[in-house]
Amino acid sequence: MLLKPQAIWAASLPLFLGRRLLPKSSSSPPPCGRRLPLRPICKRRMSAQAEPRFSPLPTARSEPDAGADGHQFRLVSYNILAQVYVKSAFFPHSPSASLKWKARSKAVLTELKSFNADLMCIQELDEYETFYRKNMESSGYSSIYVQRSGDKRDGCGIFYKPKSVELLQKEVIHYNDLVETCLLDDTVISAPSNNSSPSEESSGKEDNKKRGDPDDPRVRLKRDCVGLLAAFKLSDPCEHILIVANTHIYWDPEWIDVKLAQAKYLLSKVFEFEKIISNKFTCKPSVIIAGDFNSTPGDKVYNYLVSASSESTDEAPIKLRSLYAANGGEPEFTNCTPGFTGTLDYIFLSGDNSIKPTTLLRIPRGGSPDVEGGLPNFHHPSDHLPIGADFQLLSS
Repeated sequence: MLLKPQAIWAASLPLFLGRRLLPKSSSSPPPCGRRLPLRPICKRRMSAQAEPRFSPLPTARSEPDAGADGHQFRLVSYNILAQVYVKSAFFPHSPSASLKWKARSKAVLTELKSFNADLMCIQELDEYETFYRKNMESSGYSSIYVQRSGDKRDGCGIFYKPKSVELLQKEVIHYNDLVETCLLDDTVISAPSNNSSPSEESSGKEDNKKRGDPDDPRVRLKRDCVGLLAAFKLSDPCEHILIVANTHIYWDPEWIDVKLAQAKYLLSKVFEFEKIISNKFTCKPSVIIAGDFNSTPGDKVYNYLVSASSESTDEAPIKLRSLYAANGGEPEFTNCTPGFTGTLDYIFLSGDNSIKPTTLLRIPRGGSPDVEGGLPNFHHPSDHLPIGADFQLLSS
């Protein structure tokens, strides 16, 4: 996303890409992602602000079973890259000026407002109380937030427009609760690929060393990851109820057992929350689960979430479909750095068919000038790209 014209940096010498943030043993491109070519990123003048593009889907024409007023709402999910993880050492390929808090905060805020979304699921949200909350309130948004456990400063938030949706009930998810409620029943699966952002990898490996024996489930499952559950009543004539889950799953590709445990815990919590809301409001709510799952299409976590795993007898308590996969295919990538380029972010929908996507937020493809050399840059203030859609409410 481009910054406002007043946020312009003068051109200077090219900043060449530095070291790759991959394990030293990695000598070939990861099978579930790819590396960007090592190309210089030049500091250059910024052009006019670009607007997000929501493209109509081929099936977006008016349906006979649409609600009385064809009520629609817009939802976006976005890992905005917590400023606490923004260091030049983690992003040597990025122009240093694009990493500074003053520039990034304005760029992220401008981008969030430009979506004009009714609901936004935000991951790696820090500076919530000091910056984002009050600035988003001035644009008509209310919000809920949960900070990660321990000494982590970022978390997950949901921004919503009270004129579009009414918050009925919320619940926080602390995946550290797995220590008490779940025993590992999967062996550690070592993955040669690196499906994680460089900031998570670089900060996470040091953190792992401090925690103790990684083979101890009490240590292994305590990753300080969080999520949010919320029930909203839409402002349509039928006052349809929508459950939104926002989460950020653990990053380490070599700890897929932990990521899978978190995914299972997430769906169990959503399932319980759905029953509570259904009984309390005598309804059949729709369910949308969004976030950064640090998992690539076809891996064990992804397959479990879409209830398509042939490797496990586990059956997910909620049947889900991926928004993008069901409408043309998953994005080419949602995380874009020289070390890894691949899809990690998703929006999953329940199978009740009460809501139907009518547009998709367009995502740049490989070779697009605005992602060349990797993110973040002056066009995109995060190393992730936002995903989203407009949805139409259908009659039951």
